[in-house]
Amino acid sequence: MQLTGSATVAAPLARVWDALQDPAVLARTIPGCRSLEETSPGAYRMTVSAGVASIRGTYAGRVELADPDPPRSFVLRARGQGAPGTVDATVRVRLSGDGDAATRIDYDADAVVGGMVGGVGQRMLGTVAKRTAGEFFAAVERDIAAPPDIAAPPEPVPAAPAQAAPGPVYAGRAAATPERVAPAWPMAVAFGTGGAVALAGVALGYLLGRRAVSSPRVSPPRLSSARLSSPRRGPRRR
Repeated sequence: MQLTGSATVAAPLARVWDALQDPAVLARTIPGCRSLEETSPGAYRMTVSAGVASIRGTYAGRVELADPDPPRSFVLRARGQGAPGTVDATVRVRLSGDGDAATRIDYDADAVVGGMVGGVGQRMLGTVAKRTAGEFFAAVERDIAAPPDIAAPPEPVPAAPAQAAPGPVYAGRAAATPERVAPAWPMAVAFGTGGAVALAGVALGYLLGRRAVSSPRVSPPRLSSARLSSPRRGPRRR
């Protein structure tokens, strides 16, 4: 499946690039993010709560950043899996600035998905995708504009001893709040533009079902007409 889109962030190009490469910023701004871990330079692993329609769950995946051209472009290769399915995706991201006023982000992606996610209708998913992508970019914009004490990175959470992770683990907002199931493909946009988040593929594949499923026709309920009996009349008085 192929997908293209764009967004505008009200901040200078260099600031936006830095924010989208900062795992602490991404952990704070990606919808449904529960944890984000840097495993090596340009490589990340992430856990996120995601869902659409009746297919929901927690996903884990890995992402690698390739061909970076700061602050103009990069390529993201991602693989992820969860109970509803798997995905393998490549996201190409381009940034362009208009002075210090705003930064335009253009992206296109190719994704191959498997499992139940392949049966989700594209029309419904596209609507949800745009809304959640807008939420992500708005959150990044707010994070950039926030004072340093507000936008300060969260304290790194030590990785589990069994994993022996080489980098810090950043807790996302979803880890500190009741679980909010977020639509997934918009997160692909978030992950792709961030350039280093592990579930880009899952997010893309989730909403890019391999086939559109038409909504089932629902027949209107049959209304049974009640038979009303006329009230009995008494004998006529003469």
